[in-house]
Amino acid sequence: MLKSKKIYIAFGANLDNPKVTFKSVISELRKYNIEIIKFSNLWASPAWPEGSCQPDYINACAEIFYHGSDISLLKLLHTVENCFGRKRTVKNESRSIDLDILDFHSKHIIHENGLILPHPRMQNRAFVLLPLKEVASSWRDPVSGLSIDDLICKLPESDVLNTVSLGPLF
Repeated sequence: MLKSKKIYIAFGANLDNPKVTFKSVISELRKYNIEIIKFSNLWASPAWPEGSCQPDYINACAEIFYHGSDISLLKLLHTVENCFGRKRTVKNESRSIDLDILDFHSKHIIHENGLILPHPRMQNRAFVLLPLKEVASSWRDPVSGLSIDDLICKLPESDVLNTVSLGPLF
């Protein structure tokens, strides 16, 4: 049996009512014995790519405990996304829910199935780093060694300014 692993996941949505969806997703995750330790404020950011006609995204991050492997967690998150109507047909399309593993026990992981941890694009995304800082203020990228504050400082100022805290989910 694997030891319990501390991990961080990102929540994102821009369809329906993301706040209601996030609460329902958290309830669903608990059914799979995923324990939410901390949950960030909700953050709004413009849809990607820039100039998109899609609604703004609502994002958050959670610190969780999970008994299992990174691959089993990824499969579980995809199962939960599917339960909430997530479609994976067009890149960057609007979504009812997006669940991403950001970091799995501070390890650098590359799997043959394409899973790369920490999430390979998180260092470029204010909508990930700002909520992550709320739940993991001392987190360091296990690849670069940079602190979360260092990564945020490297973001374009416009990205940081366009990512707005909406307050707590609960």
